[in-house]
Formats: sequence, structure tokens, C-alpha cells
Amino acid sequence: MKQLHAYLIGAIMITASAIFSAGCSKSTDSDEDLIGNWKRADDFEGNARGEAVSFTIGDYAYVTTGSTITERFKDLWEYNLNRRYWTQMAELPGNARNSAVGFAIGTRGYIGTGYDGVSRLNDLWEYDQATNSWSRKADFAGTARYDAVAFAVDGKGYISCGYDGNYLKDVWEFTPGITINDPGSWTQKASVGGSKRRAAQAFVVNGVAYICSGNNNGELLTDLWSFNPTANEWTEKNKLYNYTDETFDDDYNSIARYNAVTFVIGNYVYLTTGYSTAITPITWRYDASTDRWIQKTSFEGAVREGAVAFTLNNRGFVLTGISGSDVKDNAYEFLPDDEQVDND
Repeated sequence: MKQLHAYLIGAIMITASAIFSAGCSKSTDSDEDLIGNWKRADDFEGNARGEAVSFTIGDYAYVTTGSTITERFKDLWEYNLNRRYWTQMAELPGNARNSAVGFAIGTRGYIGTGYDGVSRLNDLWEYDQATNSWSRKADFAGTARYDAVAFAVDGKGYISCGYDGNYLKDVWEFTPGITINDPGSWTQKASVGGSKRRAAQAFVVNGVAYICSGNNNGELLTDLWSFNPTANEWTEKNKLYNYTDETFDDDYNSIARYNAVTFVIGNYVYLTTGYSTAITPITWRYDASTDRWIQKTSFEGAVREGAVAFTLNNRGFVLTGISGSDVKDNAYEFLPDDEQVDND
């Protein structure tokens, strides 16, 4: 009887211990626990490609350049969200290329840098939406490069980081010309903090620019920096891994990546696709007001890196990209507050 009593007590203690341990263990989110839904959008109507660039002007998005394993492009496609179709526009006059940068200032878009299969490039081209025409502007004043990042703030464009045979962290500011024949000018600004990097992510939210993660000599970078162009200074934000003793960053280890995309909806930034330890579909939302990240439903298309993303009418889209030798031409819209639905 003593042996049976001892066994029952031991069993109760083991069961209680297991319940307690399960309750205290760190949970792992599955897509069923996360919020957000990826929905098929209108396929890109140009050739499938990776390493393209995009910019938006008003209610229209533009995608150009990019490559397959054997071919590079310089065609320009305009997406009309209201009518839900793509129209081919005037071709970029410069070399076909991949891994370039794009940004927009007012009613004009800009494409520069990249790789044409032989040489790294430092040219800059301006697209005039009103006339559907291109004009060459002042060559980028930094070294010819690819895998750089670009953004625009307060009527000026910025190009930073990338690879010119070495990894880079310099920053250059472009001031557009007053007239169509004015080539504009470049001014060097304070370099990004932290390491040199290529294939990083840049985004602007509420008028503040950020550069996130990237690759340095094969090492994945786990930092995020914001830029104040008036003060010409960079400020580091919270690390992109479990860095503190607090709980907010316990699951941050899947944020850092390179060759990914970002887009902004409202006051939030969304980061998805790209490469970390492998090509990843994991999606995160960044709240710049709190400097905190929250995981969202993973990208539901085939995994890819070198995609493009844009926001139109407060709606975010991800399209194209590459995985190995497989290039993509499909597109997805992210609905950040919806429940996940399969195959919609």
C-alpha cells in the first residue's frame, strides 16, 4: 500500500511539473497564431525576373530592370491599381541591368547604379511621368556599384551601401535640378553606422529613413539605423535579435536578412522574403514609434529573394523575385489585419 501511495504521489508531481513546464516554456508562433493574409494580385505582365527595382508616382507603380540567369532587362511597366492592369511604358535608355536602385521625387522616378553583366554602373536616369520619357542626370558621385539601397526624403534622393568590389557604407544625397535640362547635383553625407553592407533594406516611414540588416562578407547583419538628414546623423535602433534581458525581442532572430523587400502601410513597415540562413517567407511588422517588431503571417507565395515591393493607396504588394534559377512574375497583396486564408 505504501508503494502504491508513493507511486500516485510521484505521478501527480510529475504531471504537475509537466503542466507547469509547458506553461512556462517560450511559445513558438505558427501561422495559425499570426494575423495577416496574403492574397494573389495581378501578375506582373513583363518577363519574369529577379533583382528588379520599383518606384511609385501618385496612384501608379513602376517596375523596371532585373534579370534572369541569362538575360537582363530595361523595359518599364506601369501598374494601374484602379483598373488592375499593367502597361508597358518607355524603355530605360541606359544599359539593361540588375541590382540597381530606384526612388521617386514628386512626379519623377529615378533609376541608378546596378550591374550590366560586365561592369558596375554609376549612371542616374530620371523618368518623367507626364511625358513618358527619360533623361540622363548627373552620374552618381560615389563609386560604381550594385546591391545598394536608395530612398527619398523631403524632396531629395539618397543612395547608400552596396558593393563596388568592396563592401560600402557611404551615403550620397541627390538634389534634383530645377529644370528638365538641369542634371542635379550630389553631396556626400555621413556614412551609415555599423558595418559596411550590401543587399540591405531601406524604407521611409513618417518622413524618417531607415537602413536595415544586409550582408557583410558573408555575415548577416542584425542592426537597424535611422537617418536625420537635417542633422546629418544616424541613430542605431534596437538590435534585430534576442539582445536584451527583456521579453520583447525573444523571437527576433528571424528578422535579419538580405535581398528582402519592405513596404509601408499606414504607420507600419512590413519586411518579408529575402535570405537569412535560407530563403525565408517570414514576415515582420515594424512600429517606428515604439521601435518594436511583431511577426505577421508568412508570405504565402513561393519563397524568393530579389523581389520588389510597393505601396499604392495604402495597400502593399510584393512581386517578381528569384529562387535559384527559378524567376517569378506573380504578385501578392498583404492584408495586415485579416485572418489568414489559404489559396485566395
